[in-house]
Amino acid sequence: MSEYSPPSTQETIARPASPSALEAHRPAKAKKSSVWVWLIVLLAVGVVAYYFWPRGTGTATGQPVPSSAKKGGKGGIPPVVAIHATRGNIGVYLTGLGSVTPIYTVTVKSRVDGELMSVNYKEGDIVKQGAPLIEIDPRPYQATLDQAEGNLLRDQALLANAKVDQARYETLVKQNAVPEQQLATQISLVKQEEGIVKSDQATIEAAKLNLIYCHITAPIGGRVGLRLVDPGNIVHAADTNGMIVITQLQPISVIYTVAEDQLPAVLPRWRAGQKLTVEAWDRGMQHKIATGYLDTIDNEIDQTTGTLRLRASFQNEGYQLFPNQFVNARMLVQEKTGVTLVNTAAIQRTTNETYVWLLKPDNTVTVNDIETGTAEGDQTEVTSGIKPGDAVIMTGVDKLVEGAKVVAQFGDQVQGGGGQSGSGGRKGSKKPAGGNGTKEPGGQGK
Repeated sequence: MSEYSPPSTQETIARPASPSALEAHRPAKAKKSSVWVWLIVLLAVGVVAYYFWPRGTGTATGQPVPSSAKKGGKGGIPPVVAIHATRGNIGVYLTGLGSVTPIYTVTVKSRVDGELMSVNYKEGDIVKQGAPLIEIDPRPYQATLDQAEGNLLRDQALLANAKVDQARYETLVKQNAVPEQQLATQISLVKQEEGIVKSDQATIEAAKLNLIYCHITAPIGGRVGLRLVDPGNIVHAADTNGMIVITQLQPISVIYTVAEDQLPAVLPRWRAGQKLTVEAWDRGMQHKIATGYLDTIDNEIDQTTGTLRLRASFQNEGYQLFPNQFVNARMLVQEKTGVTLVNTAAIQRTTNETYVWLLKPDNTVTVNDIETGTAEGDQTEVTSGIKPGDAVIMTGVDKLVEGAKVVAQFGDQVQGGGGQSGSGGRKGSKKPAGGNGTKEPGGQGK
């Protein structure tokens, strides 16, 4: 008969769990895994939405909505800025690239040989005509002058003695005391002495002139350039390089070119004595530097470029113009008065036509074909299509259609930024849409 013994602790631990126990724990683990999966999916969706969801109050094109649209753009009515066409004056200008050229430029050289003793100016000084500039050692030329003056005194004494002998011989010839040949010889001797005296006087004048040349003064008024020779150097009259350059700055000129096709607008007025105004602008045409007048016209056209050179004079009171500076010269050839003017930003263009959006009294818009004339700055002359007082759309044309109702804000006090191309086209009209991006002078495309 066998005895029953309970299982040991080790046997209890090693025994596998029953299938029913495993099934009891499995649903809890699966439920926890599915929760983490959904959390990860939701997090990914949130990241994608953050980076790709459109933010702000902008339009579909990404541009911010104007304040006028927020206030008046109810029911889809587009807000625009309109401006009135005005009656005024506009100038016709010819523009050419020019260079500032001094009327006088002098390179000062020495006219005598000698040591440069002193310089009486500072580089860059404005000097007046006749102002002392350079001193050259005058002592050798002073000695030459003293010698010439001594020779003159000696030769004058010889001449006086020869004249006394001539007078004596003339008396003796009358008494037949001396032959006439001796008197003729004495007369010739007197003339020789007179020639020597005159030569001595010329030598003295040359020596005095050399002394003057030792004291160099400014031949013209203007600005002194950099010093080319320092004191202590020996200068020569035959030196090829000068000692100093002086450039006249007041007045100064600008030499510029115009095309030969533009001469008919210039020559009749210049020949009639009309004073044509010329403005000098910087290279970027952003700032006007000075105002002057047409001075002269060259005598021939450059065949290689088909241009003619003109010179305009400027007083240059504040020394704004600097020699060899490149500028844009704008010459006023005509002043149009009483014409219709409109801001260039309101003009739209396509490849074939020019037009504006006209604002009617009932706040609807329509397309008007126009013809333009002279453009100056942000103003353009309109020769036909609109009249002074008409309201035209300046901004917001990209949302317009023929006959559309708009919310208009007038910006007559707002200065336009330049030309605007017809990028918006003519929606809902029979005109071709799109523009070629043409810019008006001084403007910028929209």
